[in-house]
Amino acid sequence: MTRHFEDFLNEQLQDEEFAAEYHKLGLIYQVAGQVIRLRQQLGYTQAELAERVGTKQSGISRLENASSSPSLSFLLRVADALNAELEICFRPKAPPLASWGGVEHET
Repeated sequence: MTRHFEDFLNEQLQDEEFAAEYHKLGLIYQVAGQVIRLRQQLGYTQAELAERVGTKQSGISRLENASSSPSLSFLLRVADALNAELEICFRPKAPPLASWGGVEHET
């Protein structure tokens, strides 16, 4: 019997530690994608953005390839260099799905 990836993922997301890391990585990749898009729209190279931020090109590279978790102060400097605003939002977490179909099971 073969399992679908969604079934496997849903099962793994029941583990709070796995779910936290999964969502954390998703956020890091979202930030990286936004930085790349804005940098390219402005026509900056990584080196040019780094100079505007006051860091090295390797710092921008690590941000863009999501190989590190940037600090808030670093993200604020990047946003300023990209003439952008950094938005951070806290919202309640969605309850974990009990099964792939969104149907909850009693425990």
